Amino acid sequence: MNITKLLFRFLVFLLLAGCSSTKQAKFDDYIFQTRKDKNAYITTYDKSLKLWGIPYTEENIKTSYGTAHVVMAGPKNGKDLVLLHGMDASSTMWYPNIKALAKTYRVYAIDFLMEPGKSTMTSKALSSEEIAIWYNEIFNHYKLKNFDIIGASRGGWIATLLATQKTNSIDKVVLLSPAQTFKFIDKVGKTSSALMLKLFPSEKKFGKTLKTFAAHPENINPVYRRQFYLANKYAKSNSSMLKMHPFSDDELKSISNPVLVLIGDTDVINSEESLERAQKYLVNAKTKTVKDAGHFLTIDQPKIVNDAIVDFLK
Repeated sequence: MNITKLLFRFLVFLLLAGCSSTKQAKFDDYIFQTRKDKNAYITTYDKSLKLWGIPYTEENIKTSYGTAHVVMAGPKNGKDLVLLHGMDASSTMWYPNIKALAKTYRVYAIDFLMEPGKSTMTSKALSSEEIAIWYNEIFNHYKLKNFDIIGASRGGWIATLLATQKTNSIDKVVLLSPAQTFKFIDKVGKTSSALMLKLFPSEKKFGKTLKTFAAHPENINPVYRRQFYLANKYAKSNSSMLKMHPFSDDELKSISNPVLVLIGDTDVINSEESLERAQKYLVNAKTKTVKDAGHFLTIDQPKIVNDAIVDFLK
């Protein structure tokens, strides 16, 4: 194991050790420490969701592992499009993109149940196999067939996981700076600021983290910025990120779907090596580096990203 991987795992270990001691038995929730913390977060979630600026509906779906929260928008007769958000970002993160996507697509934005959001966990941490089962239960509930899927950061890793399943109903795949998908985190030293934020949350550390991950943190709407901060401040951490290993050559080769991979030119999670590996092992891939953009592509360059996605999904 190289030094980059060792450092990453050590930082995560410190993160988990620091957070585990703060757990409170009086409030049994997989994500939040207290009911007060959760209520404060949900209030900001609801405010952020209004940033979508279009009609939407919210539904809670019972699954084998808990309740899945799904936000839907767009014409009911449009082609189905699933959105998988980035780590701790929740489905509200799509506010810079949703108008462009929901114009012709029936959108299903799903909150990942092991992260802050409105999905709720009723079991232990899920394995990769169980994550796939969970999402497929949601897809089956809505009878989604031949649907497209967009995943950002950790959501990109999950979208790739779903596409590697021998039996799936996915058509096209869009990966927006997918984390731990083609290679391990590119700049571990810089991304450690996000782990330190979890250990010792503060507005100052949060601002520093945003500057690390975004080329234009000033683009982040203050309402959403508040929600994202509370996600980092209040949410308990878990070991699931340690299970996010880059996919093997054979796993990537097994994906026959058309795949679009976008990364920012200042992304701290990916580099050109990620695109090179995508081009080498994905049999039907299109890749692009977005200029003047970091890891938060949808925030840094929303129009460029929206246009690229819509053109690819046509």
